[in-house]
Amino acid sequence: MTIHRQPIQQRIDWLFNLAARHGESFRNPEAWLAREHYLAEHPTAIAVLKCMDGRINIPVATNTPVGILMPFRNLGGMFDLGWPHLGEVLAHHVQRMVNGGRRVLFLITYHYSKGDPHRGCAGFHYDTDAAARHAYEIRAQMEHIFGSAHGTVYPLVCGFETDEDALTLHGADGERLDMASVGAEAAVALEPRLAALLPDMPAQMRADLLPLLRGNLEHIADVRAQVRQHERQLDIEHREWMICLGRGFDFLHTPNIALIIGPYSPKLDEPIRTAATIIEANMRAGRIPDDGFLLLTSVPYDEIGVDRARAELKSRFLSSFAAGVIRAEFPDLAGKMTMRTAVLDWRSRRLETIGD
Repeated sequence: MTIHRQPIQQRIDWLFNLAARHGESFRNPEAWLAREHYLAEHPTAIAVLKCMDGRINIPVATNTPVGILMPFRNLGGMFDLGWPHLGEVLAHHVQRMVNGGRRVLFLITYHYSKGDPHRGCAGFHYDTDAAARHAYEIRAQMEHIFGSAHGTVYPLVCGFETDEDALTLHGADGERLDMASVGAEAAVALEPRLAALLPDMPAQMRADLLPLLRGNLEHIADVRAQVRQHERQLDIEHREWMICLGRGFDFLHTPNIALIIGPYSPKLDEPIRTAATIIEANMRAGRIPDDGFLLLTSVPYDEIGVDRARAELKSRFLSSFAAGVIRAEFPDLAGKMTMRTAVLDWRSRRLETIGD
């Protein structure tokens, strides 16, 4: 029996066990050394702007070690760098990386399904062209803030095809590199193809992007093997049974578990409403049991004391706000809601639940 089919309390227990195992693995000396070694070889800081859809899992799709990619999530991958909190978070992230001597690559993603348009992005009403246009709007905003020469910060638009978890890189002059169409024999030629596609990207940054592309090729091959063995069908459909609001959900490396909403938009009720609609539809369609779902909020902190105390207040606020939206607009679903409020020690990736 998959985790999606278990009673809600067993699913919640499984989730927190997963978080605990992730934290233990992250703190393991070997894992720490592996990350340090990886970053020494590939110093570019890579962040990913992506949809809250639980199928969009770029570390898994690129076989990238945990803790390397910095995620930012919102409904449909919709972001506006004019949002005060988002602009501050991104600017702080870039400044911190640059102060450490690192360049920053932003993967600005949109997603779609080649097998069925209605497995695409609900946030854009399954309009892939609209989602791609929005990704380019975010790219233009980043260029406005960080410069268009791309010497230090590079905003790269990427499509993500959810049937095979395949990336498509958008280059200059409308050129694209679709990883789903790159055969094993062409994998050795990725480096010159990437240079031709992104001639303005610094050479070190291209070298640091290559492992993600090679990892994506390996993952695509694994997905295709699963399809041949009839093991993939349910993984490409919505089966999420929890709403995560906040930041620090890197431990959720299992597809279709959660709808993850970043606390960035001033209209926070909109992605919460969309997520609740998806959960309700999953129950109605029988993709998940109708005995309950989880609302989990998390806010990371770097230091004990004031920073942690502020994270607690913010997580409680997010929990109360989301629960209020769901109770007001989805009263039947609200009766099946279990709430957990947490903070995350960012240095150790330890998820800590807090009471009222």
